[in-house]
Amino acid sequence: MYQFKGLEDSIVAIATPAGVGGIGIVRISGKQALAIADNIFRPKGPTMPSQAKGFTVHYGWIAQTSDQIIDEVLLTVMRSPKSYTGEDVVEISCHGGWAVVRLVLGVVLNAGARLAEPGEFTKRAYLNGRMDLTQAEAVLDIIRAKTDAFVRVSQNQLKGQLSREIEGVRGQLMNVYTTLEALINFPEDDIDMQTHDDVYNRIEEQNKHIQTILANSNNGRLLKEGLRVVLCGKPNVGKSSLLNALLKQQRAIVTHIAGTTRDVLEEEAQIKGIPLHLVDTAGILSPRDLIEEEAVRRSHLYIQNADLVLLVLDNSTGMEDQDHQLIENLKDRNVIVVINKNDLPSKLATAGLAFEQIVKVCALKGQGLDELEETIVKSVWQGESLDTHAVLVSNLRHIQALKQVVVELEAAAGLMDDGLSIEFISEHIKAAVNQLDAVLGRNIDEDLLDKIFSEFCIGK
Repeated sequence: MYQFKGLEDSIVAIATPAGVGGIGIVRISGKQALAIADNIFRPKGPTMPSQAKGFTVHYGWIAQTSDQIIDEVLLTVMRSPKSYTGEDVVEISCHGGWAVVRLVLGVVLNAGARLAEPGEFTKRAYLNGRMDLTQAEAVLDIIRAKTDAFVRVSQNQLKGQLSREIEGVRGQLMNVYTTLEALINFPEDDIDMQTHDDVYNRIEEQNKHIQTILANSNNGRLLKEGLRVVLCGKPNVGKSSLLNALLKQQRAIVTHIAGTTRDVLEEEAQIKGIPLHLVDTAGILSPRDLIEEEAVRRSHLYIQNADLVLLVLDNSTGMEDQDHQLIENLKDRNVIVVINKNDLPSKLATAGLAFEQIVKVCALKGQGLDELEETIVKSVWQGESLDTHAVLVSNLRHIQALKQVVVELEAAAGLMDDGLSIEFISEHIKAAVNQLDAVLGRNIDEDLLDKIFSEFCIGK
């Protein structure tokens, strides 16, 4: 079991963002949290923090000495084990100026607490059994969520949705494992055909269950990380105008001069709950200098790594060699053809285009953008609506472990098909269970655990 050396310490951190605000929160957790609060808090009433009931709020002042008041505060007491960390927790809600919050933090540190490490409050919740590792990681996902949809997905994981699915599969596989181990330990009871078929069917059933979870992992990743969308096209087709239209603000410089954009421009946007990482590439195909050569190189790199490419064509001109060259380069990509300048007389023939998804817009006037956004959404979800109540795995660590579970279960089923010894089959089932335990945070590597929590902010 992972042993955290500093678990006996009482820790403190600022739990609200830096800057000016109506309120700032300083959080204390540990065995001495209430004693530290008694030392620095001057209540208006007779009740000291150590005498207070859990989940109660008290009005008073934080004092550095008996006659030096720091701030007027509300102090909240949450007692072990029914707190976030499973320890005694005190939260001091003071005024939100950065100077005053730091003064309160300093008083708590002088009273005997130590500064918390990144994610240490959530790490303690995990180590004290308040949540498993998937739930702890969901906390970070909620903090970093870019859309309402991913907040809902992360909240489901925090409530234990993924954990229950994993525990269910684990329980079934442990039943298979104990059956096989019993046969190994009592060889006189050789496996009969009925038992063989029952074990095989249970392995296949759980394998399909894990594969169903993995099938939605790309949707989870898109909600978490965003869709990488690259705008490409020859110079002066209106890529920057389209970027501004999607962002609903003037971010890119737009002129009538071809080649205005000489470098890659990256921005974040959101369309119908999907976070987009938009990239406006330089339209230069024949570079004239080293700067343009680098711009072209970057454009190709972004296109190769894109989830979706918006190929922008000019409705007011016919197809040119540059258009044909881009179309040839994009044949194997997920592409939406955006025919811009639709308000001008058309000289563009779309017959024979190699792509099915074609949308006509006028980026400068905002025409056709609703249809484009709908097409982007359909392209992402393959025409289906996304169920954010389903189990959506988005964490790369979880995905890799679950993929290894599939490998182990398929190996076990293959050995059963070949009629090999059940000792080998049992080892693969055990390995699959170990991978599931790793997802939940059982017997996890100490360095990996430190890495996971190091990504948290200090106050969480």
